[in-house]
Amino acid sequence: MALRLASVAYLAPDYDEAIAWFCYAVGFELIEDSDLGDGKRWVVVAPHRCEGARLVIAKATDERQRAALGEAHGGRVGYFLATDDFARDHAAFVARGVKFLEAPRREAYGIVAVFEDFLANKWDLIEPAEAKR
Repeated sequence: MALRLASVAYLAPDYDEAIAWFCYAVGFELIEDSDLGDGKRWVVVAPHRCEGARLVIAKATDERQRAALGEAHGGRVGYFLATDDFARDHAAFVARGVKFLEAPRREAYGIVAVFEDFLANKWDLIEPAEAKR
């Protein structure tokens, strides 16, 4: 088997709040939610029918982790959500209250717009140029 990036940790203040936002606002699926004891859970969310990396929700449990909430990438876009239909997904996200920080724009690599999640982490919603080829 070749190596692939399977999951990325996503630091959140609360498991259920993160599940609610990801599953409602951007239409992810709850893949797994297992109790590990002592208040810890193994929570995995991913876009519907995802073949790429998934998010493992990690609950912030100490002061250092809580201070990092929403700052995972120092104010830069840190997550990239690809779509095969930008207009469809952009409209759906807006209808569900997702806050976009800019209007959609065309770049050489595709159609893109930056949005914030519930913790103010920045994401690109992007339709790669090759998606329409």
